[in-house]
Amino acid sequence: MQGQGELIVGLDIGTTKICAVVGEVSGNDINIIGIGSHPSIGLRKGVVVNIESTVQSIKKAVEDAELMAGCDITSVYAGIAGGHITGFNSRGIIAIKGSGEITPLDVDRVVDAARAVAIPMDREVIHVLPQEFIVDDQTGILNPVGMSAVRLEAKIHIVTGAVTSAHNIIKCANKAGLDVNDIVLESLASSEAVLTDDEKELGTALLDLGGGTTDLAIFAGKNIKHTFVLALGGNNLTNDIAIGLRAPLAEAEKIKKKYGTCLPGNISGEDVIEVPGMGGRKPRKLSRQILSEILEPRMEEIFSLVNREIYRAGMENTINSGLVLTGGSSLLDGVTDVAESIFDLPARLGRPGNIGGLVDVVNNPMYATGVGLVLFGAQNRNSAKFKVRDNNIFNRLVTRMKRWFQDII
Repeated sequence: MQGQGELIVGLDIGTTKICAVVGEVSGNDINIIGIGSHPSIGLRKGVVVNIESTVQSIKKAVEDAELMAGCDITSVYAGIAGGHITGFNSRGIIAIKGSGEITPLDVDRVVDAARAVAIPMDREVIHVLPQEFIVDDQTGILNPVGMSAVRLEAKIHIVTGAVTSAHNIIKCANKAGLDVNDIVLESLASSEAVLTDDEKELGTALLDLGGGTTDLAIFAGKNIKHTFVLALGGNNLTNDIAIGLRAPLAEAEKIKKKYGTCLPGNISGEDVIEVPGMGGRKPRKLSRQILSEILEPRMEEIFSLVNREIYRAGMENTINSGLVLTGGSSLLDGVTDVAESIFDLPARLGRPGNIGGLVDVVNNPMYATGVGLVLFGAQNRNSAKFKVRDNNIFNRLVTRMKRWFQDII
C-alpha cells in the first residue's frame, strides 16, 4: 500500500473497456495511485449481456490496478449507463412546525415528500439529487438549515434505472470478489472529474461519448438539472466503418483511431489508407476522405438527437458556458467542431482534474468516468447505499421501503 490514506476505487464498467481507478484520500487531497484497464466483452450499449465475460474483464482490470497501486481491492463504486436510464424532476413541500426554524430533519422530510412519486416496480432509484430549496417565497437556496420559515419546498432530480441492469452490475462485481459501495450514474461521475465550479454555476452540458452510449448531464446553479442517455456511441461509428469499407470490426476500430476524422474538408484527396480485406481478400487502398464522409454524418446524428432532447426538456437557455465533451469517442479528430456547429455553442474537451498522483497517466477523456467515480466516492463515502454484499436486490428494495415508511411515521 502506497500511503496511510483511505483507498477508494472507481469501477467504470463500459461497453468497450472496463477500467478500475484507485484513489488515496489524504485530508482534502485525492491522489490517483493505480489504474487498470481491460477490453469489455460482456456488455452491449452499457448493459450486461454476458455475466461470465464481464466478470473476467472486471477481474483482469482490478488485478492490473492492484498491481500498480500495491494494494488489495475489496470494494468499489461502480458506474451505470444504458438506454434504460431515465431522469426526471420532482418537487415537494412541507410546513415547518415548532419554532419555525428549519432543521436537518425538515430537509429530509421535504426531500422524501419530493421523491414520493409513482415508480414502476421494475425500476430502481439510483440517485435523488437536490437542486434547490425554496423557503417561503425565497428561491435559489442550497442549504436552508437554520433559516426561519413557515413553508419549505424542495426541487430534486431523480435518476432511475432498470432493476435487472443494476442487479447484474452488482452481481458481476460480487462474482469478481468485490463489494459495491454504491452505483453511480456515469455522466454524474464524469462531471466530478471534468467540470469546473464556474461551469456548473453558469450552466453547462456535459456529453460523455462512450462506446455504447452517449450520456448527457446539464448543470446550472451548481446543481444537476437534467440527465439523458442515448443508446448510440463509438461502436456505431466502428460499425459504420466496417460496413462502408467492408472491413473486419477489429480493423475498423484501428482505422477509426488512427485515421478517423469528422472534417472531410481538412483532408487532401491524395491521403489514402489501406483497408484489410474480408475472408482472405487482398487489402485495398482507399481515400481517407471516404472515411471522414462516413464518420461525419453519424456524429451529426448523435449530436442532433442530443440537441433535440435538450429542446424537449426546455433546457436550451440553461447552457450558458457551452459544452464539455469527454469519454473515449471524444478523442476523434474534429468532434468538437461538429458539436459546435450542431449546438451553436462553444465546446471543449474534458480531461480529469482536481486530482494528484498519476495525473499524466489519467490525463485522457477515456478515464473521466473512472476518476470521477473516485471523486464521487470520496465525497459520499459516509452515505453510500449498498453497504454490504447483497445478491437479492428485491430484499434490499423492501428494506429501503420499510426505512422510508419509518421515517415519515
